Amino acid sequence: MTLLIFIIILGLIVLVHEFGHFIFAKRAGIYVYEFSIGFGPKLFSFKRKNDPTEYMIKLIPIGGYVAMAGEDEEVDENREKVPDNQKLYNKSWIQRFLVMIAGAMNNFILGIVLLFIMGLMYGTVTTDTVLNDIPKDGSLYLAGARDGQKITKINDKKVKNYDDIQTRLAIIGEGKKIKITIEDKNKNEKVYEITPKKSKEDNNYYYGISVKAKQEKGFLAAIKYAKDKFVSIYKSMFIIIGSLIKGDLGIDSLSGPVGIYSVVDVAKSSLELILYLTAYLSINIGFMNLLPFPAFDGGRVLFLIIEKIKGSRVDYKVETIVNAIGFMLLMALMVVVTIKDIFNLF
Repeated sequence: MTLLIFIIILGLIVLVHEFGHFIFAKRAGIYVYEFSIGFGPKLFSFKRKNDPTEYMIKLIPIGGYVAMAGEDEEVDENREKVPDNQKLYNKSWIQRFLVMIAGAMNNFILGIVLLFIMGLMYGTVTTDTVLNDIPKDGSLYLAGARDGQKITKINDKKVKNYDDIQTRLAIIGEGKKIKITIEDKNKNEKVYEITPKKSKEDNNYYYGISVKAKQEKGFLAAIKYAKDKFVSIYKSMFIIIGSLIKGDLGIDSLSGPVGIYSVVDVAKSSLELILYLTAYLSINIGFMNLLPFPAFDGGRVLFLIIEKIKGSRVDYKVETIVNAIGFMLLMALMVVVTIKDIFNLF
């Protein structure tokens, strides 16, 4: 069951992403050789009437691709002859730009739609940073904080809701002392240094933070929840990437397919958790694909921006070499992360 749900989640996210590239390529009049879900050996494929594209499902359900004419000149040489006006590089700048970002945009749309569905089905919970029902045996209460006061910063970084708090605590790491800035009802601030307590029941560390939560139901509440949650998840991605660059987080904090599989195993008993996990991963993948790194869609967008600035296309060979290096680095990182995830299973 876990494997089936894992395949469905990743398959849906990949399908939506690649369909974004595909539909904008078709609308731009670009010749599409293949639309593939998965990598490796081909399981089955088909073609539609009056459509040159081969649609296929491949064995390994991690990833996928849309092969377009004019995207790779070496591929073009080994394919059927395609008119120049149907090749990617001969399309307008804005058409190429839209084709490149469409996959990520579709992932964002999927994430928002799933969050909206969650809000309709289960109601919504919105939070702020006002303390409420903090445990009296918790570190924060013992340090002097009380209900009704408001958390404004963690380690001098502003927080606006409980999602921000969780993100900051995750970056800091388990068991570490933190500085929490608390604002009282008179707008006076005080900084507390607290060390989390380790629970004997689950061996996790707790700071004793509990904030106000508001429950709502209805169509408008679901729309607000989807918007707020999308912004919160997207913002957390920026924080995490920034922390990786600065060295606050290491590679050991990253997870690959094996790590995702483990999370699916935990979430499989709850449709609500599965929906949230799918939304979170879809937004995550959309964000990562827009990073200006070679081999990502964002890397291709970066070349388009450089082209716009310099007034001419970046040399094809240079772009190919840079993307190849980026792809190799990405695969090396994937191997390291996967090995780490496998060791964490035991």
